[in-house]
Amino acid sequence: MDSITGNYSIHIDTKGRIIIPSKFRELLGDVFYMMVGSDKCLTLYPLESWDRFCEKVKALGTVQADMLNVVLGNTVKCEPDSQGRIQIPQYLRTYAGLDKNVVIAGHIDTAKIWDEDEWNRRNAEQLNPKNVASLLQALGI
Repeated sequence: MDSITGNYSIHIDTKGRIIIPSKFRELLGDVFYMMVGSDKCLTLYPLESWDRFCEKVKALGTVQADMLNVVLGNTVKCEPDSQGRIQIPQYLRTYAGLDKNVVIAGHIDTAKIWDEDEWNRRNAEQLNPKNVASLLQALGI
């Protein structure tokens, strides 16, 4: 699977739908999963990545797996329509603070949906040469 990279600004329509960019649709596939993210965002998992996530959950002990009930109970299976749109349920839009404008950003084997203002705020704080150098150094790159 190719890496999911880049980012796109997208508008949420009045029905709570977004158009998944064609580049991302190719990588996410015809069916993928939308789950709450650990940050204030939503994460899109292509089937291959979703299957790996599920295997990790199955390998957990019962108590640890039960801790994920809320996360898994708020996961949505997505199948884009003929125009490449998916519906983001209101409760997930509320969780991630999504209103009208969002950014969908690649994250290697997943994609994340951010409120555009939150994305821009994080970029303003973190996207500078010093932070990038520190991050790459911490990763041994």
